[in-house]
Amino acid sequence: MSDDYIYDEATGEWISPDDAAAAAPAESPDGGVEVRDAAGNLLADGDSVTLVKDLKVKGANQTLKRGTVIKSIRLTGDAQEIDCRYEGIKGLVLRAEFVRKR
Repeated sequence: MSDDYIYDEATGEWISPDDAAAAAPAESPDGGVEVRDAAGNLLADGDSVTLVKDLKVKGANQTLKRGTVIKSIRLTGDAQEIDCRYEGIKGLVLRAEFVRKR
């Protein structure tokens, strides 16, 4: 056991190096980041997803309702963000924790 700890900026806590390795985003064999939905399913470019909760869209004065289908998503390289299109909203980026793969 080591006395070294790493400060996790996301949680604001000091964690051991073993915990930091477990909390790091998983990388796929090709070097990209694996993006998982709310149910833990692996997402890929072109997948269709369904929203699992109502989301207010900043700057669009619109609310996307639970159950809304978003087609043809694109992965951004961030483990928690997906880029997508929806009618009337340009540049929509959703958190992966709020979608479920169809």
